[in-house]
Amino acid sequence: MSGERSHRDALYAELEKLPSNVVGEIVGGELYASPRPALPHTRAASRLGGELAGPFDRGRGGPGGWVILDEPELHLGEDVLVPDLAGWRRERMPEIPPTVGLLLAPDWTCEVLSPSTAMLDRTRKMAVYAREGVKHFWLVDPVLRTLEVYRLENGRWSLLGTHAGAVTVNAEPFEALALELGALWER
Repeated sequence: MSGERSHRDALYAELEKLPSNVVGEIVGGELYASPRPALPHTRAASRLGGELAGPFDRGRGGPGGWVILDEPELHLGEDVLVPDLAGWRRERMPEIPPTVGLLLAPDWTCEVLSPSTAMLDRTRKMAVYAREGVKHFWLVDPVLRTLEVYRLENGRWSLLGTHAGAVTVNAEPFEALALELGALWER
């Protein structure tokens, strides 16, 4: 175990040395350095976070009860992941800890796909989220203009639906919101 920990610590030291124009993650004992995303990716993530924050994080026009964060650093076992968005039910995380990384797995994560990260997001990171018991997972593709909604059932991901274009959806776990997907793709 100490050998594993020292390897992870060494990787984390390398992660901390990365320049600010990349996102560093440790997945499966490997360090990944991904370029900052293109603007359509950033736009989709920003818009989605904005749509969810009011009704769910702040309780404005919605049920509240969530903490929604942009690009939190998650320390999940030996892995260090940085999803585009993540959410915790407030009863599980009543206060945000004053740390860089969070040890508590979120209840929902969202990865916005980029050509450079799509394979990592769809395979290794998705597997870590399942292992850690994240209940809901979304994949947003700003190029294809799609939203894939997953729920964790018996340790495996079940695809609840794929939504495309400018449709309005009520997607778990935020089904109280009529989410206008077209707003995520606007330029």
